[in-house]
Amino acid sequence: MPRDTPQEPLPSRRQWRAEQAAADQAAAEKTEKAEKAEKAEKAEKAEKAEKAEKAEKAETARVPAALPVMPRRSSDGADSGTDFDTDATDVLAGNHSGESGRGRANRRSLLAEDPPRERRSHKGAWGCLIIFVVLAALVAGAVLFLQGPISQIIAATQGPPDFTTEEAATGTDVVVMIHDGDGGSEIASTLVDEGVVKSFDAFYDVLLQTAPEPVFQAGAYQLKTKMVASTALDALLDPESKLSRTVVVPEGTALVNVLQSISEGTDIPLADLQAAAANVASFGLPAEATTLEGFLFPATYTFSPGDTAQIALQAMVNRQYKALDAAGVAVADRWSTIVFASLIQREAGLRDDYYKVSRVFLNRLDPGQWESGLLQSDATVAYGTGNTHLVTTTDAERADAGNAYNTYVHPGMVVGPISNPGDLAIDAALHPADGPWLFFVTVNLDTGETVFSTTVQEHDAAVTLWQNWMREHPEYG
Repeated sequence: MPRDTPQEPLPSRRQWRAEQAAADQAAAEKTEKAEKAEKAEKAEKAEKAEKAEKAEKAETARVPAALPVMPRRSSDGADSGTDFDTDATDVLAGNHSGESGRGRANRRSLLAEDPPRERRSHKGAWGCLIIFVVLAALVAGAVLFLQGPISQIIAATQGPPDFTTEEAATGTDVVVMIHDGDGGSEIASTLVDEGVVKSFDAFYDVLLQTAPEPVFQAGAYQLKTKMVASTALDALLDPESKLSRTVVVPEGTALVNVLQSISEGTDIPLADLQAAAANVASFGLPAEATTLEGFLFPATYTFSPGDTAQIALQAMVNRQYKALDAAGVAVADRWSTIVFASLIQREAGLRDDYYKVSRVFLNRLDPGQWESGLLQSDATVAYGTGNTHLVTTTDAERADAGNAYNTYVHPGMVVGPISNPGDLAIDAALHPADGPWLFFVTVNLDTGETVFSTTVQEHDAAVTLWQNWMREHPEYG
């Protein structure tokens, strides 16, 4: 993906993940200490609040020094106001006569029958509220802390995502290619990419539980999209699902892999295909072409018994010419169109992004917008190293001037096709979107979401999003 020349190259995923892991560990330790300190402080406050509440209750339980004088009622329920007034006067005046003594006795009786009322304490209510808030905070923290483990337990209990039988009923036909040497993980990834199974684990878990260990034959298989994982496995092991002399070439496949697929899907030896492909002049390619790269149209092919390597390859070349003609490409422009389209095919993800990617590279070829003229595409560098399945590179690979496909060193359009493009990439090469973008980076490898930027600052922010996503998805490292 393009980068800005003055900026430092993005670190490799392994290097970046190692640095990020160290930083995450330090941050986690710091956060853990802070959480422990916060919990201790909350516990101390709760304890103080509880003690204060108990002290307040003990204080209010004691009899006050002076009590309000309450009227007594006679046995028949009437007020005895006269006795009440006399007793109250004697007490307040301090009268020590016998009559006043009787008043004091009556007063003591009054106190015994009507105990003092306890005063309401607002402090106690506040203490209860504080304790409630602290407990609520602790519960919320526990929920957040346990959310991850709980989700993992639920996921483990429910199993990996898999299509239901109802969803499977809506599936459509699809031909899937299994290559020689593909193991369970490679096949699971292929099935997910083609929409056959819902998740990698759904298929792989069924595969691991199957005994004896299944043996897969290379070739093309007639399957359905949205299959239950166990049904997909049964279909791959059913000889009736294997298509005779059928080859699937996905968009963006490199020449070396196309030849292997033809050999696996037919009875044509790989050596024969390699020898035929080396005779470039026999296929009527543009004069600039030194290989068949870019001119083998990606599609599903079924060959007849006895078809030779030359016949098979020529059929693919003819199909690419048909696509170029349908797009309105002149014969003289076939080479430049295929070169550009092959680059877009390897760098773009979502359908609409093809046209934006096309514009980014054209803007970088404009000296008025991008002085260096360097496309800075990792896909071109990877192709030059022989890593036709990758779009990531190392610092050393990006600095290697001996790689003719290194667009970090050599300005201008890449020297030749780096894949076999399909209709969409060809159309994007001819009809780029309008926009000032100079950068793009895919920030979600699951969805293909890509951010296009005009300035270095915008691009750096997008790169941070990608790095955060990579940290959360270590399986892509």
